[in-house]
Amino acid sequence: MARYSKPSITLTDFIRQSAWGRALRSADLDAVIGSAYEGRFQPGESIVRCGDFAASWVGLIDGLVVQQVVGRDGKLAALTSAFSGVWFGEGTLMREGRWQYDAVARRETRAAFIPRDTFMALLGSDLSFSGFIAHLLNDRLSHYMGLLANERLTGAEVRLARVLASLFDPHLYPARPALLRISQGEVALLAGMSRQRANAALKLLEAAGLVALERGGLRVLDLGGLGSYGGALRA
Repeated sequence: MARYSKPSITLTDFIRQSAWGRALRSADLDAVIGSAYEGRFQPGESIVRCGDFAASWVGLIDGLVVQQVVGRDGKLAALTSAFSGVWFGEGTLMREGRWQYDAVARRETRAAFIPRDTFMALLGSDLSFSGFIAHLLNDRLSHYMGLLANERLTGAEVRLARVLASLFDPHLYPARPALLRISQGEVALLAGMSRQRANAALKLLEAAGLVALERGGLRVLDLGGLGSYGGALRA
């Protein structure tokens, strides 16, 4: 699958157009924009590092980031991904904690950073923002619970189907187009399997009419079918 490019957006417009930014009072929005800053990262660079104090809420203006951990034996495990429009790190900020993972750019990436003081001030003063964060935390918990169940209870193609479906959660991944700009190697990393195994699983999903492999990435044809592929998991 080939890489892609798209028109850039300014940091200010990215914040203004976000779901939570559109709901802010003008004074609060101005305060956020005034304190926010942007970072640019090359593939392989860390946006946040495991063990560092979490000083900012992070949003992806453009690019792809994989949140991952590395074991003592050097084995890497991908936890989840962040695409354009995604914000992460709110739970760590609220705990005044340190990052429990590395967030590594997989392609050229632009990130927005909102300092913790600004984030916490909004959380304590704006009901729409605190409501957004509460829903986001709930969706994130459900997302990780689903990934854990998939890892333990399903085969390769079912696990891959559920991982792909999870990337279209409307709260975690807002405004996700049907064409997912992602390589097969990145799909394999997110699903926690070898590229060969992921490629075989993708072909099964394509044969089932759920996805189509295209030059620009992976197109989802049946999101509902992806989410229910292999039957429902029992709690």
